[in-house]
Amino acid sequence: MISTGEMKKGVCIELDGELYRVLNFEHIKMGRGSAQVKMRLQNLRSGYIVERGFQAGEKFKRVILEHRTVQYLYHDGDLYHFMDTQTFEQTALSADHLGDDVQYLKDNISLELLTYRDEPIGVELPITVELKVTETEPGFKGDTATGGSKPAILETGMKILVPLFVDVGDVIKVDTRTGQYLERVT
Repeated sequence: MISTGEMKKGVCIELDGELYRVLNFEHIKMGRGSAQVKMRLQNLRSGYIVERGFQAGEKFKRVILEHRTVQYLYHDGDLYHFMDTQTFEQTALSADHLGDDVQYLKDNISLELLTYRDEPIGVELPITVELKVTETEPGFKGDTATGGSKPAILETGMKILVPLFVDVGDVIKVDTRTGQYLERVT
């Protein structure tokens, strides 16, 4: 059990029979009333985000998710297939389970599969991924001095803003937490 006073970002809890990850929390002390805790929670099964208020000191069942290293293989319609690197067992997750994480999936990438009681919940991406630029406007000599940016489409279909010197065919590093360009690899 975990109380509101011990709450941290990223903690997984069970609430009303559903699994949630704490995205944000805030302690609020009212003038005469008791303290409240306002939490922003993400449902791990559906991906929906909700905001709820609780009394300070309220306790929740803490959920421990199992992490297994898997390799992304391919997608077939709405299903994305992963292979456990130890047992070679394959698991398929729907696009609903993965949410925006599908934009970072490229063949043979290694990541963590999150499971709860042998039920696949989602994936945990590496902090950065390297993706190839497939479409962008051409850059011109001297563009690097302005510090501007332009839209680009990556090999996974993700749209991102990149510096003006990045060209089609370049491989760039993208932060999976923010979806922003970090650096050009080649």
